[in-house]
Amino acid sequence: MRILLIHSYYQQRGGEDSVFEQEYELLKHSGEIRKITFNNHTGWRGALQFIYSVWNTRAAGKVRQMIYEFKPDIVQVYNWNYASGPVIIQIAKKLGVKVVVNVQNYRLLCPSASLLHNGKLFTDSIEKRGFPWKAVRYRVYRNSFFQTFWLAFVVYFHKIAGTWEMVDQYIAPSNTVKKLFTEYKSYTDIPKEKFLVKPNFSIQTGILIRKREKHFLFIGRLSEEKGIDFLLDTFKNSSYDLIIAGNGPLKDKVLEACAQHSNIRFAGSLEKEKVKEAMSICTALIFSSIWYEPFGLVITEALSNGCPLIASDIGSPAELVAEGVNGIHFKTGDKESLQNRLDYWQNLGEAEKERYSFNCVSSFNELFTPEKNREQLLSIYHSLVNN
Repeated sequence: MRILLIHSYYQQRGGEDSVFEQEYELLKHSGEIRKITFNNHTGWRGALQFIYSVWNTRAAGKVRQMIYEFKPDIVQVYNWNYASGPVIIQIAKKLGVKVVVNVQNYRLLCPSASLLHNGKLFTDSIEKRGFPWKAVRYRVYRNSFFQTFWLAFVVYFHKIAGTWEMVDQYIAPSNTVKKLFTEYKSYTDIPKEKFLVKPNFSIQTGILIRKREKHFLFIGRLSEEKGIDFLLDTFKNSSYDLIIAGNGPLKDKVLEACAQHSNIRFAGSLEKEKVKEAMSICTALIFSSIWYEPFGLVITEALSNGCPLIASDIGSPAELVAEGVNGIHFKTGDKESLQNRLDYWQNLGEAEKERYSFNCVSSFNELFTPEKNREQLLSIYHSLVNN
């Protein structure tokens, strides 16, 4: 089976980039595989990419040429915004190739891509059918009227052009994502039966046996949707220690909190081995997202390292973290709720915490290993090709 993967890299690296790279490496030994990558630029080059994303003839030509030469059975598209644009779906389909699209965000539901605006959930785009004018008026994408309108127009244009219906299979990483696409309204009107759930995965490299310390850990992008403001406010008034690792637009706010509160420390961006080490010595990892997190690779990484989770009760964390099994939940964005759960966790006995840690590894082995992911992907491909 010949498989072609296509992805546009974000300006700031994120989870979607990791998913693409992991699945490319995963499939290299499962058949003939090629990839085409694009890069989202900044400045005037990025502006041109953004404008031409409605029908990018250059990207279309690149994909067309690869399909002519490689003759793939499957084309799988990860991120199309904005360096390639949705036209690549049209090209592949018109050349007789089965098309799979990974859905790792909510861009096809709302130009915000996160259903979040000014630190609060923004669900107007999925509550009303039709063009998302309210999202445009509120400038939910990069706080720009024009950019929000243009992104919404690109999606709507390709709805009219039939692009989204050309996709043979949409893959959602969690039931949360599938539910939002199939049970709510949108301006894309993608048939519900085209969505299925296949979780992402992590690679387990062996658990480090370390004595766990008492501090909590946050690893992730330092941005609004990850609940950084709420997390900092909670620990500023807490006696517990918190180590924060990552990078992002709220880094300066994190550094300021560290300077003023000795119980909050910043570890910077960590390499994979350092992430593994950090997860092996903290008492628990806090997942504080305030949006409908589509998946959260850091959750599966924590599970693979036997690191219990204290997670918000919204989005994929609500389904990936099993209450009382491999972690516990707190009410999203509620400082008092998180503080109560921190108290609960620290008052548990060591034997009980070890039980959580054991369950983390069991959860990972049952659902999120590379082997299971490869099996699921190939099953999807074979089903499409045979049909």
